[in-house]
Amino acid sequence: MHSNLLSILLLLSAAVVAVAVARRFRLPSMLAYLAIGITLGPHGLALLTETAGVEGFAEFGIVFLMFSIGLEFSLKRLQAMRALVFGFGLSQMALTALGTGLVTALAYGQDWKSGVAVGLAVAMSSTAIVARMLSERLDLHSRSGRQTMGVLLFQDLAVAPCLILLPALAAPGDDLLHALAVAAAQTVAVLALLIWLGQKLMGRIFDTAAKSRSNEVLVLTTLWIVVGLAFLTAQSGLSLALGAFVGGMLISETAYRHHVEADIRPFRDILLGLFFVTIGMMLDIHYVMANAHKLVLAVFLLIGGKAAVMLLITRVAKTPLAASLRTAAQLAQGGEFGLVLIELAHQLQLISVSAFQITLSAMLLSMFIAPFLIDRAARLSGDLGRGDWAHKAAAIHNIAVHSLDLGQHVVISGYGRTGQRIAEFLAIENIPFIALDVDPQRIADARAQGINVVFGNADRPEVLQAAGISRARAVVVTYPDAHSAERVLRIVRSTRPDIPVVVRTTDDKDVARLKSAGATEVIPEVLESSLLIAAETLVQAGIPMQRAIRHVRAARAERYASLRDFYAPSKK
Repeated sequence: MHSNLLSILLLLSAAVVAVAVARRFRLPSMLAYLAIGITLGPHGLALLTETAGVEGFAEFGIVFLMFSIGLEFSLKRLQAMRALVFGFGLSQMALTALGTGLVTALAYGQDWKSGVAVGLAVAMSSTAIVARMLSERLDLHSRSGRQTMGVLLFQDLAVAPCLILLPALAAPGDDLLHALAVAAAQTVAVLALLIWLGQKLMGRIFDTAAKSRSNEVLVLTTLWIVVGLAFLTAQSGLSLALGAFVGGMLISETAYRHHVEADIRPFRDILLGLFFVTIGMMLDIHYVMANAHKLVLAVFLLIGGKAAVMLLITRVAKTPLAASLRTAAQLAQGGEFGLVLIELAHQLQLISVSAFQITLSAMLLSMFIAPFLIDRAARLSGDLGRGDWAHKAAAIHNIAVHSLDLGQHVVISGYGRTGQRIAEFLAIENIPFIALDVDPQRIADARAQGINVVFGNADRPEVLQAAGISRARAVVVTYPDAHSAERVLRIVRSTRPDIPVVVRTTDDKDVARLKSAGATEVIPEVLESSLLIAAETLVQAGIPMQRAIRHVRAARAERYASLRDFYAPSKK
């Protein structure tokens, strides 16, 4: 018991430090968990060992990941992107799997079943790494970004068939077609039954749970559905993850989709982190070091081969070379689902230990390299990750058109709830403004109401110039991320040292850094909410409203230097 507690304490301590470091350098936390498993696992410092309990929890990480993918599944989205998803995505998966299978069979002496297993695993790319980087670089809606996301969406959809195919390949006997036919028939029957019942019952189940007006009941209902469907598919001879995917897909058609996604995220992130730790623990550092030449070749073949495949596909589709290079770099790494498939292939004894170790090592190393490769490819293409030149020119032109008639206006960076409230107040006072945001749906909704919101990210100098920063009277930065806000501040100050800049932050810890970066005033949400709560508490406790307000004004006067005179307590 005490040894288990010590292992858990060690794991949590390492996770806190490693994830904090990864976040500091803006790397996916997945890489931090992998590093923990590699370093502390049985092939590293041997401070952590695999147990049935740990492996069970880690498997549920994949269950919740597949559930999240199911929640994101949308027939409308698939319809809108069908050419990219089934054209680029299918071509990428087929060519990469075929090429990897041939290399595995010819260069590494494995049989064709091993080649298929390794090929399918290697064909997957990292949605976690790529989607985040594209979002941060405002590249999701460029030509390369759309192509990349189309391929990633197809890969997500292909996981479920792969989870069915690999056990069929490992089934005893030589009649593979018969095994595949039985597996396909069994899968179709089980999934058809689950989907038919789920469509009839899912909405009613959540409606009943919602009537309790308890978030706890909704969370428990979601967990019950996820675990229950995973159990049913497992009892039917299919995978746990497949049932979870169906559950997510069914819930995505209900009105509770976004609520469920927010509730399930903590479970998913923690359990998925544990899964990546167990993956890292499987890596035999000693074997890898002894076979470093094979690993170097495998990494070169993985990154180079996947990049070459995407370069070929995009050039055949007449994509400009710069966008083709970015798409190729964005998909030239292993992915989290690839790790799932290679581990499953290893468990099913479809691949040898040596092939597993080399492939796993190459995939992990490619994922560590991916952020730097994507950044380098963006720089080489001459666009710093902002998308192709046509996309960039159109976006800048659109911003300039909407700011052309503005002067002495306010530039609002981010049109979330805070930005919307600021815009309301400015409109009441007849102060012109332009708001920049990167959420297409939010922009469409605002434009439908006649509000001046355009697609753009203020952490780019050309975007601020197009928004009329030289003519503006003030800038407001509403990003919750202090790093993004700091980038905007430094760009604004390099252009307009004199302009007032008000910055929102979630708490007090980033105030000093944002002030030093050039913020005129930093408003921490936690301070304002705490002052309002404290004032209301005083009033409810019997303190006169005027005296409670004086306390609030005194606290504000001490905190906000530029508003000291206004908030100073009255001497009357």
